[in-house]
Amino acid sequence: MGEPWNTFVEGDNLDVLAGLDDASFDVAYLDPPYNRATSLAYRDDFRDGARATRHAAWVAMMRPRLEHVRRVLRPTGALFCSIDDHEVAHLRLLLDEVFGERAFLAQVVVNLNPKGRQLGRGFATSHEYLLVVARDPRACVLDPTSAETVDPRDFSHELPDGRRFRLLPLRNTNKKFHPGSVPTLHHTLHGDPAGGRVATEPFEGSVEVRPVFGDGAPAVWRWSAALVAERSDDLVCRVVRGRLGERVDVFQRDWLGDDRRKKLTTIWTAEEVGSTDTAAGEVRALVGKAFDSPKPTGLLRRVVATYPADARVLDPFAGSGTTGHAVALLNAADGGTRTCLSVNAGEPVRPGTPAHDAGFRSVADITRARLRAVAATVGGGYAEG
Repeated sequence: MGEPWNTFVEGDNLDVLAGLDDASFDVAYLDPPYNRATSLAYRDDFRDGARATRHAAWVAMMRPRLEHVRRVLRPTGALFCSIDDHEVAHLRLLLDEVFGERAFLAQVVVNLNPKGRQLGRGFATSHEYLLVVARDPRACVLDPTSAETVDPRDFSHELPDGRRFRLLPLRNTNKKFHPGSVPTLHHTLHGDPAGGRVATEPFEGSVEVRPVFGDGAPAVWRWSAALVAERSDDLVCRVVRGRLGERVDVFQRDWLGDDRRKKLTTIWTAEEVGSTDTAAGEVRALVGKAFDSPKPTGLLRRVVATYPADARVLDPFAGSGTTGHAVALLNAADGGTRTCLSVNAGEPVRPGTPAHDAGFRSVADITRARLRAVAATVGGGYAEG
């Protein structure tokens, strides 16, 4: 057997990060303290007098850890960091400082609490954020697409052989592209709107088809004449009705295949990635009611899946161990060889919390117990470093 899928290190993550080799990880996920006054099992707040001092203390804690995370990421790697409204502005500025402004990739809104938090003043908050930055934006290989977000209902056309597709205009709909800017793509095609055939040369029953915008202004195709000739079976000619009446146009058959992927949006719903409630259920099923606000494995599966199936993953704020759990689930599903290094301090759990009542005496004990349970139920092995 090769390297275990999950390795756990107990200790201060700053010390652990300082001892890791340069450029040794592909993707890092951070779920740091949110700097709030809470009743969680672990310390989540850096309050020290005035509000400005509280934020400054949190930033001072995060800066050296982010600097080490940047150092241990490969040039192709990326960092994902969860946060909420309390520190998102400070985190964004800190990431710009440590990684560079050009490294910013996305600020994702994650809907982890669809009902909203009903306690406290103000709005019922139902979201958090996930900030994404590249180690080197020129070399980053993060793939912001997913097969899970492809909706088969978007492909409403079907051929007798069962293949499904949607129709996309072959005309480039972006008005920045026109005969003046790309003259080589303004060429005449020949199509039969009755039978659907499209070709670059006239044939019996065909009519000339030129690309035009809806207002009749000249446009360009997305495909060259050579590509049309090569893939004419992927095209279909149809009569359409526009602002100026009926006209003949050409469409591309965009196929639904097993390898179909779709770009991830910057809003991730609980239906897609899970909620705090489903996450608590995942922890409870393995180690009992031991953690107050875990992240769902669906969220981390989506994060980790933006990298290849042999990615080395780092989680220096491991909490309940969701990232390691997600790595094991992904490997079990697709045969991948991803590995995850989880780090957590031996911080005592607070008396009176569910974790303490369940017999856990440190947060690291929770992480360790869950990752051991993951190895026993999902597979992939477990080690301690």
